[in-house]
Amino acid sequence: MPKPLMRRSDRLFDLVQILRDGRLHRAADLAQALGGVSVRTIWRDMGTLMASGMPIEGERGVGYILRAPTTLPPLMLGAAELEALRIGLRLVAEGEDPGLARAARSLASKIGAVAPAPIDPAREDIFAFRQTASARTEPLLPVLRAAIAGQERLSIAYLNLNGQESHRDIRPLGLDRDSQIWVLAAWCEAREGFRAFRFDRILAVTPTGESFEEEPGKGLAEYRARMAAD
Repeated sequence: MPKPLMRRSDRLFDLVQILRDGRLHRAADLAQALGGVSVRTIWRDMGTLMASGMPIEGERGVGYILRAPTTLPPLMLGAAELEALRIGLRLVAEGEDPGLARAARSLASKIGAVAPAPIDPAREDIFAFRQTASARTEPLLPVLRAAIAGQERLSIAYLNLNGQESHRDIRPLGLDRDSQIWVLAAWCEAREGFRAFRFDRILAVTPTGESFEEEPGKGLAEYRARMAAD
């Protein structure tokens, strides 16, 4: 009975595992280690790995070597750890170093391919802030985070454009960007409509202990569609 062919994804994974020893490997030796695939197949696979960004050096007739460690042992990440990872990647991706920004986006896509998807993809990394967040507003983040995740109504004190303090009962939907300003996307109960509250103008946040259910026309996706249309 003929031996079943190895899937290409499995073969690429095995190649990386072999190269992790940091030694020079000839294509013929790699082909034999993978169960007798052709040398031409190894050439194509190595080209694929190089194109993906793997720090592999070498060429046909010489051999291939992995210059730097590129894998981590299997890890189990908790929800908070995964969110911290997403926050860090978001900050680097929005940083001033274009090389690191590209690397962060590439790393995020690789992690996203193997990590569980968030319950609501629109909320995936809404808690990433630049360093411009003030010391006054930073303590509000945990409360906002819990309310958004738990779908809990909030009562907020807000400084409007006229410098007057107002109080609103809202359904917090997420944190979004308006140009370079972070805003709290919300459904305002009093106004019966979507509102974007500038984060730096929120004076206080008080949980009400009241939860809300998702309703058609009142969610984060509808908020963003409305903002895009305005």
